[in-house]
Order: sequence, then structure tokens, then C-alpha cells
Amino acid sequence: MEKIAFVMQLLPGYEAEYEKRHDEIWPELVTALKEAGVSDYSIFHEPSSNKLFAVLKRTDDHGMDNLPLTPIVKKWWAFMADIMETNDDNSPIVTPINKVFHLE
Repeated sequence: MEKIAFVMQLLPGYEAEYEKRHDEIWPELVTALKEAGVSDYSIFHEPSSNKLFAVLKRTDDHGMDNLPLTPIVKKWWAFMADIMETNDDNSPIVTPINKVFHLE
């Protein structure tokens, strides 16, 4: 298993809506993530900057690179595009974070 982390940007005033949408995450999206080898996925909100910090585990043979090609992920991105900074294809603007410390 590999643990990765990244940052996204939430638009101001949408903290509660972002949390609500994830509380109601679509079962088809959960299935797609799990089938791609994703587990233990958490997203945290940092209020002063409105940054979203995400961390997840993925299997060594993960299929995350193919998720952007799936209809359910494209649909989710379109659903979330009005409350986040996104690219032209509605994918969230993601900044990878490098691990500098880990304590098991």
C-alpha cells in the first residue's frame, strides 16, 4: 500500500455544502474508487486558507490513473465544479504533497 496526499481549493462560503455532498457520496463513486484500489480516503478542511487536504491509501497495482476516464468520476467532477477551483474539464485543481515524515 502507498499513502498519497494532495491539496485542493474550496471556494469561499461552500464549506457546509462540500461536507454535505461528501456525506451523501454516490455509491457508484465509492465502488469505482474501491475498484481502483483506493482505501482509507479522508479529506480535511483548513479554514483560514479554505484548502482541502486529502490523504488516501492505494494498492501497488492501483487503477487511479484510469478514474478520470470513467463516466461516474466525470459526473462527480461536474457536480462539484461550482464549489471548487477546477480545470477546464471540471477536474479539481490538485497539488500533490510530498511526505516528509511518517510515524506508524
